[in-house]
Amino acid sequence: MTIVAATKYVPLGQMAALIEAGVTVVGENRAQDLEAKHAEYGDAFRWHFIGHLQSNKVKVVNRICELVHSLDSDSAVRRLEVPALLQVNLAGEGSKSGVAPEAIDQFLGYDVRGLSAMPPAAASPEQSRQWFSTLRGLAERHGLDQLSMGTSQDYAVAVEEGATHIRVGSVLFRD
Repeated sequence: MTIVAATKYVPLGQMAALIEAGVTVVGENRAQDLEAKHAEYGDAFRWHFIGHLQSNKVKVVNRICELVHSLDSDSAVRRLEVPALLQVNLAGEGSKSGVAPEAIDQFLGYDVRGLSAMPPAAASPEQSRQWFSTLRGLAERHGLDQLSMGTSQDYAVAVEEGATHIRVGSVLFRD
């Protein structure tokens, strides 16, 4: 399993703390922050992109990242040169990116290695289990073996349900 340190809210100067802690994989949400952090820390990390991928930002991601967790558009997939996980909007939430489960087949001709998802907000980690289980079933059905699911709030349940990547941020920087 790969633990991805989500660095969306980590200022450039605090990235050094991740190196000192032995973190090797970081995930960034915004292409411009990815560029700035990579310019400063380069090969100190393996870089993943975990935010909404706009097709006009794919060039940056291709140059820096080894994996994208958030592929969800035809225009981005045609430009992408690195492996990706297809983001699935399991609950059909309008506020979240991702493809509908029935659209997964449309992306399988590209370098899609697995699926990712962010479940609906929940009061307890256990409430995310059904969504993680559903994502695992979709991945199995389509012959995909990578699952990016789980965050600082629910990573333990995600691991129990088969996550191969978890994205944690706030648990790394608690006071």
